[in-house]
Amino acid sequence: MWEDPIVAEVHRAREKLAAEYNFDVSAFFADLRKRQTSLGSRLVPPKKRAEPAAEAERDRTSGSPGSTSSSEAAPAA
Repeated sequence: MWEDPIVAEVHRAREKLAAEYNFDVSAFFADLRKRQTSLGSRLVPPKKRAEPAAEAERDRTSGSPGSTSSSEAAPAA
């Protein structure tokens, strides 16, 4: 069977990284968070998400494309 060299490289990198943290996902992410903290303001902050209730209210008042009402329904042919 043919082996994709890029996929094989990704698998090797994953295995090496997992072995560095003794295959402990919690340890990996703890180190990742520590590294992020040390970078401080060099990272781009994540976008703030709108509140779900506010988003639902906005959709109802704006007539979003996903909403349908009896007046918007296409006539039967």
